[in-house]
Amino acid sequence: MKRNRCLSLLGLSVLALSLFPQVGKAFEDNNPTQQGGEIWRNGSFPVENFQGYTSAFGYRSSPTGGYTREFHSGLDFAAPVGSYIRGWWNGRVVEVSDNTACGTSIRVQSGSWIHVYCHMMGYVGRDGQGRFMTDGESGLKIYEGQSLQAGQRIGRVGMTGRTTGPHLHWTLKYQGKLVDPAVVLQAMYTAQRQPGYLSSSSQPVQPQ
Repeated sequence: MKRNRCLSLLGLSVLALSLFPQVGKAFEDNNPTQQGGEIWRNGSFPVENFQGYTSAFGYRSSPTGGYTREFHSGLDFAAPVGSYIRGWWNGRVVEVSDNTACGTSIRVQSGSWIHVYCHMMGYVGRDGQGRFMTDGESGLKIYEGQSLQAGQRIGRVGMTGRTTGPHLHWTLKYQGKLVDPAVVLQAMYTAQRQPGYLSSSSQPVQPQ
């Protein structure tokens, strides 16, 4: 992995350290029985067959060539084509799309949070129940307005949209502002390694 693509994954920056209490408090407000870092035990790592982090949050050189720099709004998880993608948190699907650089994608709202999953297999269609994202071979069909559970399979890794290889691009927003997903993953990894943690969903993977 190139050094300039993973600096934010090697440790928490000053910005991340200042943001950590805020993002934790956001979930505590919605879950008063949870205390402190324990709230992060409820999250699910968003991809199966994980191979590595290929592009960090923040400014980077354009992956399609040239000398331009661009802001990368999320975190990229390399995984083989067809690997299952899991919902990070309980929430509601607010949009499915297949006509942007994000490719076939799902946008989920969880309270003040928005989490977006890009470059998935499949396409968007419509039937009597409304708009949906479908991936025929997997049998998945996710509708706008549908409720999702943390750890639920919601799609598969593909190469739709603007991408140079198979991966999940994952974006997080809190109250409309972008959050570095590595900060959240670090909090989840720490909380889910504590004694007494049991999970039926995918296991946490430490950012590195």
